[in-house]
Amino acid sequence: MKGGNFFRLRSRELIKLPYGSEIFMLPGRAPVGYSAGSGKFVTPSDNYAVAAFVPPGRTITYNSAYREAGSPKTLPLFAYGAVAFYKGDFYAAAVQVDRELRQDLRLMDAALVSKNVKRYRKLYPSNRLIRHLEGCALKYGCPAAKNFFLERYEGPLPTSPHCNAYCIGCISHQPAGGCSITQPRIKFVPSAEEIAETALHHIGKVKDPVVSFGQGCEGEPLLVGKIIEKAVTLIRKSTGKGIININTNASRPDTIKRLFKAGMDSMRVSLNSAQEPHYIRYYKPRGYRYKDVIRSIREAKKARGFVSINYLTMPGFTDTKEEFDSLRKLIRNCKIDMIQWRNLNFDPARYFKELRIPFSDSKFLGMRRVISAIKKEFPHVLTGYFNPSRQRIRRKRGQTLFEAL
Repeated sequence: MKGGNFFRLRSRELIKLPYGSEIFMLPGRAPVGYSAGSGKFVTPSDNYAVAAFVPPGRTITYNSAYREAGSPKTLPLFAYGAVAFYKGDFYAAAVQVDRELRQDLRLMDAALVSKNVKRYRKLYPSNRLIRHLEGCALKYGCPAAKNFFLERYEGPLPTSPHCNAYCIGCISHQPAGGCSITQPRIKFVPSAEEIAETALHHIGKVKDPVVSFGQGCEGEPLLVGKIIEKAVTLIRKSTGKGIININTNASRPDTIKRLFKAGMDSMRVSLNSAQEPHYIRYYKPRGYRYKDVIRSIREAKKARGFVSINYLTMPGFTDTKEEFDSLRKLIRNCKIDMIQWRNLNFDPARYFKELRIPFSDSKFLGMRRVISAIKKEFPHVLTGYFNPSRQRIRRKRGQTLFEAL
């Protein structure tokens, strides 16, 4: 299903269900199937629809096909890919966009995570940020926090308890009576010294490190920009190694300018759409406008920063011609360096209602085609899922980006 339309899947549109996937039943939603006898889509009334939640690195190309029965509750904050049983195995309608094993559960040694949690308590007994990351890793199973304690890849630096956007799919804050959050926000603002200590530990332990502000367990990091600016300055006084990144809604261009001047290297901007009306309806910004987001991107580029788009995709919307053309324009005008093709974790049917996107009978370009077309038209733009390290950027680009830093 996409955009309220039903489709018959072809085998070339499927990938074998990856390790770490989950299959969900969807209460209050009847599955839609195709009857070869009648040549029509049919809805059995005595079954639940099912959907696949695929692990990081894969982008969904179709949602599970269903019809709502009555007025069911909004689905929890996951992505709901079409799943099929085919030739004796399960498959999902998805495409792999990143082969890095950064969040592969098979490579996350739970015993080592616990061992290092205890070791870090002795090394950094008064660091509140590291204590917070313990809960993220042990209680909520956050892969980024686990990687911090495993001393590899990207180290998370959550900082802000507050936000200036009210995203309908926010995983750390939902209105009373809404769907459940994935994990709660940090309840304090770490000091610049605590942040720098945490970041420098990770940078010192990892060969090609990334440390990132702006995590799922916080609001908008730019709201504590002065603290982050001081922390970045402290980090860069000690080392020039690694990438310091910020995942952000890019709402404050002046703050972005100061952070890159202090030593920030890269920025990932969260977008559900390159069309302003749909962006506004999803993010519900408070105190900033879409043009501020564009200004922030341009400030980062002026500072020779690396800019990624955290592109929250939804089949039936992302692969419309209007959205595709808007994305191409954004890439050209703002000189975007990377698109991270991420699944938008939200009830598919409710998404179209919330954004007031009419269901369309027109032809869709297709998610695979959109991703492929962007790669072809913009060969310099990286395609992936995770924030890249310096070495990964160099390998992909064949050039020494950041060499002057």
